[in-house]
Amino acid sequence: MTTLVLVRHGETVWHAENRYAGVSDISLTTRGHEQAAQLAAWAATAGLSAVWTSTLSRAQLTAASCAEAAGTPLRVDERLRELDFGDGEGLTRAEMREQFPQALDAFHADPVADHLPGGEDPAHAAQRFTACLRDIAAQHPDGRVLVVAHTTAIRLALCQLLGVPLREYRRLFPFVRNCALTEIRLDDDGVAVLEFNAPIARPTG
Repeated sequence: MTTLVLVRHGETVWHAENRYAGVSDISLTTRGHEQAAQLAAWAATAGLSAVWTSTLSRAQLTAASCAEAAGTPLRVDERLRELDFGDGEGLTRAEMREQFPQALDAFHADPVADHLPGGEDPAHAAQRFTACLRDIAAQHPDGRVLVVAHTTAIRLALCQLLGVPLREYRRLFPFVRNCALTEIRLDDDGVAVLEFNAPIARPTG
């Protein structure tokens, strides 16, 4: 049984403005770098076997200091990237409302069957992400692995692993905090969720 700690990258410029980043390669804010440093301090004593991340720079920047702190190479896999939001990339919800109101209403009603125009099928994203998690678990049996990725991909994967309809991902998991910890145990028999969206405890003293 492998323990996977799923973490959303640090805050980016677009997330600070409530814009959908998706597969756009957006840099971290000052706060995002501070969150990454706090995560690295956690990683130094977390007993990690490995650190994996997506190809997007906001995730790699967050993960790199964690891998260094844990004394392990940083491993990168494209399957851990965020969902492509298509025409929604770079837009706020208000801007989407102006540009494609009917499609946005359909997305709110069922974000999988009616995902954002021009975007990736969330069912495909869930499959690629969970397939990557299973491959990571197979490479690190009985290990504890940090996986730095993205909010929508993580929520979709949790639904997929738990056998919950994917269309419920926005309702069941309304948000994932930047650099918060979601810890699961994964083996051939299924998944156990140990904690979700837990903030990193700040050092005392």
